[in-house]
Amino acid sequence: MTTRLRRRLTLAAALCTVLLAVLDQNIVAAASLPIVTDLDPTHGLDRLPWLVSAYALASAAALPLYGKLCDTAGTKRVFLAAVAVFLLGSVLCGAATNMAWLIAFRALQGIGGGGLMSVTMVLMAELTEPGERAGRGAGIGGLVAGVGLVAGPLAGGQLADHLGWRWIFYVNVPLGLAILAVVALAAPTSARHRPHRIDYLGAALAALLACAVLLITDWGGDRYAWTSGPILALAALTAALLGLFLWRQRAAAEPILPLSLFRNPTFRVAMPVQALVGFGMIGAVVYTLLYLQVARDVPAGSSGLHLIPLALGMTVSGIAGGRAATGDRAPLLCGLTATTVAIALFGLLGTDTPYPLIWGVLALLGAGLGQVVGRLITITQQAVDARHLGVATTAIRFAQTLGGALGAALSGTILVQRFAAGSPTTDPAAIPALPPADRLAALQAFVSAIDTVFLTAGVVMAASVALALLFPPAGGPRGARSVSPAGRRT
Repeated sequence: MTTRLRRRLTLAAALCTVLLAVLDQNIVAAASLPIVTDLDPTHGLDRLPWLVSAYALASAAALPLYGKLCDTAGTKRVFLAAVAVFLLGSVLCGAATNMAWLIAFRALQGIGGGGLMSVTMVLMAELTEPGERAGRGAGIGGLVAGVGLVAGPLAGGQLADHLGWRWIFYVNVPLGLAILAVVALAAPTSARHRPHRIDYLGAALAALLACAVLLITDWGGDRYAWTSGPILALAALTAALLGLFLWRQRAAAEPILPLSLFRNPTFRVAMPVQALVGFGMIGAVVYTLLYLQVARDVPAGSSGLHLIPLALGMTVSGIAGGRAATGDRAPLLCGLTATTVAIALFGLLGTDTPYPLIWGVLALLGAGLGQVVGRLITITQQAVDARHLGVATTAIRFAQTLGGALGAALSGTILVQRFAAGSPTTDPAAIPALPPADRLAALQAFVSAIDTVFLTAGVVMAASVALALLFPPAGGPRGARSVSPAGRRT
């Protein structure tokens, strides 16, 4: 097998991994209502946010360690391990017998899933010439993500309707095994230049910090009052863990997140922007599908068809934006602005909003996402030193994942509280069986809750636009590193 063929096969497998990651995130969204109805119709809605948050939290906790392992043990080995753990979690999720086990197995799946996107992007960066990364990578990434955004809900709805929701997890296995085989045979093995020490204490502190932050967001204002003892204790614990983590990163010989990276102006702005984007975008697909299924009585199997304008906008925009230079912040600002406007417009949904208007807003959302997805990572990869490629890539993904976990928890809390406050039932699946007057009240309460979720996300996205204005015009230092096509850093 020639070097060129090995490289092409590995890149193809990497793109399939990105597709697998996007599919998994969105395939669950389409089947969330059938899952809740089957496993826990009484309290399932309350636990629904954890179905997303458990995966996101586990991903966030594992990401810093993935980055350091890529820079030390080699990207190929870490990639194979991440996909294997993800597949194990998928099989166990499919076999879950209640919501508690499903959430636990989603967390295991998330540990592997944390590497699906982040380690894959490191692998692609090692195999792609630096000059190609911003243009071709963004265009192909937009195409793959756009396909996944539509294919995920469609596949999830069809599988849930015809084979049962468990197959939304089992379907990961064939594609995942094929990816494992191709990468194991074709991908080059990164050379290790010297022995390294992994900062496991730093990784543990990062994981605990992420857990504490998420618990505050999930429990605050719901299970406990914001000024209650447990929430104040968690806030104090979070502050202590943050201090310990920063101390450890200064003291460790080889920290998992070198604080020197924050001296890089590109990295310093990219981290918080990506966190805000993760927070604001996490519910875009989930709550759009919930709105269609509950408020408009669209079957789960066909609800994904309504996302086609989103995918088209994302694909066209991603390919067009991929022609821009890596350091050009204009496409990023345009994308963030379009995404913000679209999410805010979804905050005006009613019980009878015309479908063409919904499709138009989805197309605008896709146009914005096409300029945002992956761009912050490619900009950061260009700006950092080669020895920090893995750490910097996974740090940006860590910010997005943690922001997404917070967004999922807060959005779920808002939805449950707003819906319960104005509805005669707490179970959306029971709305069709209610008397006409109660059914109308429940639908209005549900749509009002969805609107509040989107308006909150719109405010967060507006903050990301303001912060992105601080981005260095040139995208940070150029040519800080080079990567050979063979995958060895030079």
